[in-house]
Amino acid sequence: MSVISLELQIQTLPDGPGVYQYYDKEDKILYVGKAKNLKKRVASYFNKVHDTAKTNVLVRKIVTIKHIVVPTETDALLLENNLIKTLQPRYNVLLRDDKTYPWICIKKELFPRIFSTRRMIKDGSEYYGPYTSFKTVHTIMDMIKELYPLRTCTYDLNKSNIETGKFKVCLEYHLGNCLGPCEGHHMMEDYQTQVDAIREILKGNFKESMKGFRKRMNDYASKMQFEEAQKIKDKIAILENYQSRSTIINPKISNIDVFSIVSDESAAYVNFLEISHGSIIRSFTLEIKKKLDEPDEELLELSIVELRERFQLLSKEIIVPFMVNVGENIKVTIPQLGDKKQILELSQRNAKFYRIEQLKQLQIVDPERHTTRIMAQMQKDLRLPVEPRHIECFDNSNIQGTNPVAACVVFKDGKPSKKDYRHFNIKTVEGPNDFASMEEVVYRRYKRLLDEEEPLPQLIIIDGGKGQLSSALKSLDELGLRGKIAIIGIAKRLEELFYPGDSVPLYLDKRSESLKVIQQLRNEAHRFGITFHRDKRSKAAIQTSIETIPGIGEKTMLTLIKHFKSVKRLKLATEKEISDVVGLSKAKKITDFYKTN
Repeated sequence: MSVISLELQIQTLPDGPGVYQYYDKEDKILYVGKAKNLKKRVASYFNKVHDTAKTNVLVRKIVTIKHIVVPTETDALLLENNLIKTLQPRYNVLLRDDKTYPWICIKKELFPRIFSTRRMIKDGSEYYGPYTSFKTVHTIMDMIKELYPLRTCTYDLNKSNIETGKFKVCLEYHLGNCLGPCEGHHMMEDYQTQVDAIREILKGNFKESMKGFRKRMNDYASKMQFEEAQKIKDKIAILENYQSRSTIINPKISNIDVFSIVSDESAAYVNFLEISHGSIIRSFTLEIKKKLDEPDEELLELSIVELRERFQLLSKEIIVPFMVNVGENIKVTIPQLGDKKQILELSQRNAKFYRIEQLKQLQIVDPERHTTRIMAQMQKDLRLPVEPRHIECFDNSNIQGTNPVAACVVFKDGKPSKKDYRHFNIKTVEGPNDFASMEEVVYRRYKRLLDEEEPLPQLIIIDGGKGQLSSALKSLDELGLRGKIAIIGIAKRLEELFYPGDSVPLYLDKRSESLKVIQQLRNEAHRFGITFHRDKRSKAAIQTSIETIPGIGEKTMLTLIKHFKSVKRLKLATEKEISDVVGLSKAKKITDFYKTN
């Protein structure tokens, strides 16, 4: 890639947390790093000369930047660790594939022990984490110990050993830290209930634990056992203060491939995550140019076959957002909740960010093509006969019925054309009447364009619902323009789009680029109208003061309003404060006037 392409890659990186990967011209991995803000961190490599020669050499070799977005900075740290071990980049400090980060283990036993470990043994035990520090693990383990008394010994507590009295309770039992399952004092059913509660806490869900503790606390309180109730209350406080850790992947999710897709009018983007032993070891996004408006199902199936062949994937299970047909020997999972759903959402987020980056690069490199794509999308989404290259949007502004005005903003090729913006003072309508005001300004706008033989828009947008739209249509009818210009209304509450003669509104996807352009038009019209309305009210207030203070001209009053910011502040100002601005003689006239009025 050229230097310009590299600059584009940096320019279009997301601002959130993630892991970045540098590749050389032969597509060999050079470096893996984590970042709280991907764009800022990657840009910092290229905007200065580094202290070490090794880093400067690295920067000179970088040709391609790839990245994976993740929900949190902690996730970025964990993912970076996994990728360094897997990819072993030349410029990273190589990590041994050992017990780098701690886990919390629920041991597969009849009376499960719960402990922290850096070593994962595949014996059916459950592992939660990894955690970025042992301090976090110690805090969680202390909390668990405080909430639930479980055993810490390594005895083989099978039914035969307990019944024959092979083991005796230890000091932990006498201290109240264990309820003595070794002698049968703590029944297996009750013990398992506590383990289930701990399992939910480790997942970040402690609703049931809170519910059980509150019930016990109320029971103790009703029996006047306030000391016991206070102990339970303390446990509730511990749970309320607990913050669940963030994790990338549940270690149970192993040797699975994840595929997701996002698409638009012209292209689809398929993201692939390879999961091995509970870790993300590869991320790749494939861009597919559409030819015949192919459905997502067809494109995803083709992409899965292509990616599995390209990367020689042998996994027996894939996670996807909807059902696909990729052969009888592959298990297709469409998760609805839980850890698999979270990893699918992570894949979808990466596909979405990749698409955004490609569109940003297109906007910079080929703005005309970018505009053509958006116009084509708007024509399709809004069911228009032609692309809306010229759009005009109207908005009324009258606060408490005073100084009614309207605004018309103009977008050409999807961008504001501010030189074509127009303000309107309402002339024929008495009082606050949005419908009549809209009818007036639409008529005046297009009567003038017709008289001056100026080009008409392809689309008119009315900020309002069916009432304002009907009023605007009356003016178009009167001018003979109905049917010649497309017109729609947008209601603020639910972003409903109304069409003439259709009582059922159109709802666009909230992420739709077409809706974003319409919202930008509506917001710009509102801003432009409100600004004009405020200016008009301010001038009216100034004009009133100018007309009523003898010997004070417009220039003097404007100077004073500019200094004191409002007529109210001018009234409260002292003669000395006013004289500092306009002189003693005029200051005396103003203060004398406000004293008597």
